[in-house]
Amino acid sequence: MPTVQEIRQASADEEPLTMLTAYDAPTAELVDAAGIDMILVGDSMGNAVLGYDSTLPVTMDDVAGHTGAVVRATEDALVVADMPFLSYGATDDAGIENAGRLVKEAGANAVKIESGPHTVELTERLVQLGIPVMAHLGLTPQRLNQVGGYTRQGTTEADAREIRDLARRHEEAGAFSLVLEHVPSELAAEVTADLDVPVIGIGAGPETDGQVLVLTDVIGLSASPPPFAESFGDVRGEIADAVASYREAVEDGDFPD
Repeated sequence: MPTVQEIRQASADEEPLTMLTAYDAPTAELVDAAGIDMILVGDSMGNAVLGYDSTLPVTMDDVAGHTGAVVRATEDALVVADMPFLSYGATDDAGIENAGRLVKEAGANAVKIESGPHTVELTERLVQLGIPVMAHLGLTPQRLNQVGGYTRQGTTEADAREIRDLARRHEEAGAFSLVLEHVPSELAAEVTADLDVPVIGIGAGPETDGQVLVLTDVIGLSASPPPFAESFGDVRGEIADAVASYREAVEDGDFPD
């Protein structure tokens, strides 16, 4: 298993870091066996597997339960658990308690926080307590209602400057890495150059230290993947064919033999 310190010290000059989401034991086992460096138990489970239209309804119980399943099936990858909407930010005490639950009870190696000015002090406090933090800037889906949808971020000079500033502040607070989502590739390259910790891109171009995608997009299970995702398989089609074949076999009397 790569340690948090090994991830922290990775750079773009080395082999790029790989990260995928997983939400259950069978897929986590496959992702882990493929040699992926980090598994993110993302609040993207809201859209990907729980049937919601966004990540906002995802609860701490949801994340803790799915994280436990992933951890039990994982031997080598670093498991990072997402902090869901309103599990942090209201008070530092609540954020610390919830992050601690994901590490202490669910077994995560680190937590990811959708970041902003309000999460700098929380990041520092969590790191002081021994909870590794992955920051997340750019498109932060928990702010869906505020930003008006899943739109590209950092497209103006002022917004780009703010993202670069927040990235530095979270690195200084102790974050061991940063997810940078749906921003111009030029900005992603600048942020990557600014930081000593690795930047993991999603829809942020090729100049970051690594890449992360949602598993259901990668395997071709999602009905509507985002424009910056890519499918490397057709699991949706395979499942549809298998289920149809099962139904036909039962109806025709071919199964069971």
